[in-house]
Amino acid sequence: MGNETYLNHPTFGLLFRVCSIEDNRELFTTLYAQRLFFLVNNQGAIAFEPLTRSDARMVVESRMRQLRRQGIREELHELQRVHKQTFQ
Repeated sequence: MGNETYLNHPTFGLLFRVCSIEDNRELFTTLYAQRLFFLVNNQGAIAFEPLTRSDARMVVESRMRQLRRQGIREELHELQRVHKQTFQ
């Protein structure tokens, strides 16, 4: 999770990868304002699903619960850091 990843959205320009949600699904936000969020599905053709800030936060919190249940501590700690940096 330490690598920075960027993606060009056709309307909103450069997006920054916040975190991975699951296989082939990642959360991105606009590079500077971090006000618009997108779930990006990169299975086959890339699809952008716009999310509100609160919905994006719920998606990340759901992923943290999943990692906690699975006992994947390293990824959980990184996601907690991202959550604090992005949403608090």
